[in-house]
Amino acid sequence: MKLKLKELWQTMKDTYKDFSSRDLGTDSASLAYYAIFSIPGLLIIIIWVAGIFFGEEAIRGQVTRQIDGMMGRDAAKSVQEMIVNAMVDKKSFWMKVVGIASLVFGSTTLFFQLQKSLNKLWDVEATPKKAWQKYILDRASSLSMILIIGFLLLITFLLSTLIGLLNNWVISQFGLSTFELVYVANIVIGFIVTTLLFALMFKVLPDAEIPWKSVWSGAFFTSLLFTLGKYLLTYYFESFKPTSAFGGAGSVILIMMWINYTCQLIFIGAIFTKVYSKRNGLEIKPSAHAKWAITHQDAEVTLSPNVQKTIIIDSDSKKIHDSSI
Repeated sequence: MKLKLKELWQTMKDTYKDFSSRDLGTDSASLAYYAIFSIPGLLIIIIWVAGIFFGEEAIRGQVTRQIDGMMGRDAAKSVQEMIVNAMVDKKSFWMKVVGIASLVFGSTTLFFQLQKSLNKLWDVEATPKKAWQKYILDRASSLSMILIIGFLLLITFLLSTLIGLLNNWVISQFGLSTFELVYVANIVIGFIVTTLLFALMFKVLPDAEIPWKSVWSGAFFTSLLFTLGKYLLTYYFESFKPTSAFGGAGSVILIMMWINYTCQLIFIGAIFTKVYSKRNGLEIKPSAHAKWAITHQDAEVTLSPNVQKTIIIDSDSKKIHDSSI
């Protein structure tokens, strides 16, 4: 047990070292910017998919409650207005086609950019033979993530409804209040669903083949950070109201700040996954259309009076490439 705790502590130290050596603030800020344009389309597609089973109104209410619980009532109201304003006109066929195409493109942009950031964290870069095929494949992967989120939201809705029914049954049969039990059950369900989402995100999005053992470890660690960060951020936003100075734009700023912080937590979890894999001898390799990226840690340049020689050492494959000028 002591050895496992020591290994975990060392893994976390290496994760922090890798995280602090990278400029991830720029990536998270960029993702927050893209998210503002992606959120309406992303949520509409999720509502359409999950609404097939329970109706769009019920799912829309569930989405609003989830956002309200994380970001507060003002942010939930702003997102709800985004959804209403972005709804596609279903009466006109051509408006429907154009509207759906715009929603798919806009909603997949967020995951498309997140994929690029995760590639940087795992030190891989895409090298497609046909760029247009890779572009379509990436957009398809991003769309699959949206459908997965819709499926997980559907499961959450089902389990929450079941817990509510069981709670009503217990109260009617035994006259007991099970508020605390229901509250804990909802937290556990939310944690499990979040872990599944992060696991699929780490497995599907990056151009790298990552072992499932690493994926689950990283997803569990990321879920812990996300769950803790969710309550801390909610407390911070409600208590200190950092967006009050922005007036009517405060809700949009709050959403961007929330996504910015959340993306940094995801990046920490992704780095933890990579460090965990290396420390446990689990192989991570580029996918069929990717290769290892050359980073500042892999290169050493030596100069002499007559010859300029560059020695590049690939830290993963341990191959040495020598070029002289």
